[in-house]
Amino acid sequence: MTEMAFGTVPVRAGEPVLPKWWRTIDRWTLSAILALFGVGMLLGLAASVPLAEKNGLEAFYYVKRQAFFGGLALAVMVGISMMGPKQVRRLGVIGFVGAFIAILALPVIGTDFGKGAVRWLSFGFASVQPSEFLKPGFVIVAAWFMAAAHEVAGPPGRLYSFLLTAIIVVLLALQPDFGQASLILFCWAVMYFVGGAPIFLLSGIAGLTAMGGFFAYNTSEHFARRINGFLSTEIDPRTQIGYATNAIQEGGFFGVGVGEGTVKWSLPDAHTDFIIAVAAEEYGLILVLCIIALYAVVVVRSLLRLMRERDPFTRLAGTGLAVAFGIQAFINMGVAVRLLPAKGMTLPFVSYGGSSVIASGIALGMLLALTRTRPQGQLSDILSRKR
Repeated sequence: MTEMAFGTVPVRAGEPVLPKWWRTIDRWTLSAILALFGVGMLLGLAASVPLAEKNGLEAFYYVKRQAFFGGLALAVMVGISMMGPKQVRRLGVIGFVGAFIAILALPVIGTDFGKGAVRWLSFGFASVQPSEFLKPGFVIVAAWFMAAAHEVAGPPGRLYSFLLTAIIVVLLALQPDFGQASLILFCWAVMYFVGGAPIFLLSGIAGLTAMGGFFAYNTSEHFARRINGFLSTEIDPRTQIGYATNAIQEGGFFGVGVGEGTVKWSLPDAHTDFIIAVAAEEYGLILVLCIIALYAVVVVRSLLRLMRERDPFTRLAGTGLAVAFGIQAFINMGVAVRLLPAKGMTLPFVSYGGSSVIASGIALGMLLALTRTRPQGQLSDILSRKR
């Protein structure tokens, strides 16, 4: 029935998996992702060496770990990108259940590593941040619920997705992790809008979110401290924001030179949350604009390909994954230039971190899988058939 309605794109019988994958993958998006990983390794060589020396480790200890985790993330990404939408959905559901259970366990066995927020599970030799793995799984499950609402006599999927979002946002806010909570809520709102939600309903939800932020400001010292620091007219030069702002100003258009930056010696999170400050200081605005362009390629290319997709689940899930990737990058860079309050959020596929890099690999693998060219179900098939 689908073939009669929408037509088909020729399929090469017996085509091996790898040639088929290469023919159907979005190579522009794949190239941009690989370039981002390369930029992350380049910046890691500059930003992580001072941290290794402070901790009494080999100079390139963190660079080697970044290469290991990054290589693992790329392998996971490529493997997942070979899956079909149904396989991606199964993987997303399984991953979501596992990450959700880990989030529930954080108040009991989690740790804050002295940062004031219980976000990690520590295993001694390594630590995991469950919220990083929760995001791609959540997007898949929420898209599945919303897509089910489009079916005849289907369940109230939009309501289910809203209730699930509310539960997750509350759990993340209790850590507290308002950055990830805001990201989850924003991704859900975009998917809900794409799925056909009326704008007045989203406006009401935005109002409730603002009320929640006001409540958090008055009840959470952690949240209030970050908001007050953001709204302050003066920047304490001894804070991370102060160091980052000064580094960006010093970098100018072309930077102070490779290896000549000083912010990496004074900024504790130079290799993670404020990696963009290192890029701006040593390589200048030129590299920062290149990084922004690479993120734009991933997001815009993905959304353009998803616009032609006829399957509701694929369209919604792909949109959510692309938006999550782009908004996380925007938040990270926005914090560094003081456009947004401090969030403690990494720059996807560029910042150092095992959980962040591998979770980004999973999310991007799903996005690449959902944006691959498929043999049927696209609007172009209808147009070509009418001609």
